[in-house]
Amino acid sequence: MTITTKIRRQGGAAVVTIPPAVLKMMQVEIGDQLSLAVANQELVVRPVKSKKRYKLSELLQGQEIISGLNAELAWAMEGDPVGHEVS
Repeated sequence: MTITTKIRRQGGAAVVTIPPAVLKMMQVEIGDQLSLAVANQELVVRPVKSKKRYKLSELLQGQEIISGLNAELAWAMEGDPVGHEVS
């Protein structure tokens, strides 16, 4: 598939519009980062694989499970040191 687009000026920058179909094929969205490289006088655009950002609600999922595990292991936290533990 070949798509033609124009380079235009916006402020002091040169801007190229990427059609939605190309974004979909590249599996990128508005706000994602792209790396730009020049190889043999051709512009090569690649998505930057970024670390997934989590919402607070996603990070707190499973909190009940963690609380349950902590309760099950509470016995290990009780009692006096028996060796060279740092207290």
